[in-house]
Amino acid sequence: MAETLIPDRRDWKTAWRALRTLLSNGDDTTQVFVIMRALNAGNGKRNFQRLVRSFEGGEMAYAQVELADTLSDPAYIASFKPGTVGAAYRDFLAATGYTAMGLAEVSNLDKAEVPMRHPYAWFGRRIRDTHDIWHTLTGYKADETLGEACLVAFSYAQVGGLGWAFIAVGASIKSIRVTKSFAFTRAVWEGYRNGKRAAWLAGEDYPALLNEPIDQARARLGIREPKAYKQAQRALGSFASYATPVKAPA
Repeated sequence: MAETLIPDRRDWKTAWRALRTLLSNGDDTTQVFVIMRALNAGNGKRNFQRLVRSFEGGEMAYAQVELADTLSDPAYIASFKPGTVGAAYRDFLAATGYTAMGLAEVSNLDKAEVPMRHPYAWFGRRIRDTHDIWHTLTGYKADETLGEACLVAFSYAQVGGLGWAFIAVGASIKSIRVTKSFAFTRAVWEGYRNGKRAAWLAGEDYPALLNEPIDQARARLGIREPKAYKQAQRALGSFASYATPVKAPA
């Protein structure tokens, strides 16, 4: 996920330290990328190889389009017709104040001026840059801890990588301590199951997807309604955001 390739060996000590920091301060989004680098050994390679096994994926991998640049173009974002995935994503950006480039800047742990021109690093940036589009498709809110934890679990089911699972489990354990309820945990588990059942979003043609009607896209991709998530929102109320949410800064 960061500009340096993810190491071949997992660094659990660094991951534990970053998780403690993240759970105490959800605004510290940098810790998400520290965890990914520490635990996602071999993940980029496996997913990139999956991508290039399809004709469309091979073409995407060859082109290596940087989606953060595309998604940061105001004219491009304004171009989507009402009812499309792109229009819903535009509404998401307006409501949250988040930007694709803001998340890209936070993920740059090495402060590299130019993104690493390596296929595995590029694939990591692709997952990073489509994170908020996944929020839009799944219906998980980005400005609450519950929604972020559910999407993290969904992402683990989609692309693997122990970093995603580590964050989801850590947030769930904290929620039980804080809320004295398993509603949060049930919603996170549903997020994982929904991610397993859905089509592989990492292999989507995003310019085409953004122009697709959102209800049609959800049906085609097998993205289910997050019922346990909505129940948890109602049951927990303000506790759904028991800590400042992990978010992409503007």
